[in-house]
Amino acid sequence: MQIIPSSIPDVLEIRPTVHGDERGFFIETWNARTFAEAGLNFNFVQDNHSLSKQGTLRGLHYQIQQPQGKLVRATVGTVYDVAVDMRRSSPTFGKWASCTLSAEEKNLFWIPPGFAHGFYVLSETAEFQYKCTDYYAPQHDRTLAWNDPSVGIEWPLVDDMPPLLSAKDESGQQLPEAECYE
Repeated sequence: MQIIPSSIPDVLEIRPTVHGDERGFFIETWNARTFAEAGLNFNFVQDNHSLSKQGTLRGLHYQIQQPQGKLVRATVGTVYDVAVDMRRSSPTFGKWASCTLSAEEKNLFWIPPGFAHGFYVLSETAEFQYKCTDYYAPQHDRTLAWNDPSVGIEWPLVDDMPPLLSAKDESGQQLPEAECYE
């Protein structure tokens, strides 16, 4: 397993060892002992799986209480994944880190609790799977605007077309008005 730091401490790309031959491949995407030995000691309680078509942007989501750490990956297709630091006391508050995740690369991205998270689908379709460190709590769910100029995420929009958004994601808050962690 290779761990690649991002521009924000604790937001990490993880490249598992791929065992492959003419029959296919095998990877271990989660092993509590191996990850703990690498300093990544998480307790996951929930797995999620979504399917999205090209141009879909999901996010930027976070829970103001019961914050979730997420270990994310694309199991079909390719996505551009983003984490935004929502911790006011952090030196990287309001900064973002990104990683292109693909089924071909088999890489993962670790987003710690305290971050807003979202992804944009680059391929024709993408299946996105992730493990969470806390349960989904809709009453604490918040959305940061995907296009907040104060954050300045550089989304690689296909053909420069506006992304496909849910109503929830269309109504995301700008960082100055958003509820944040201390």
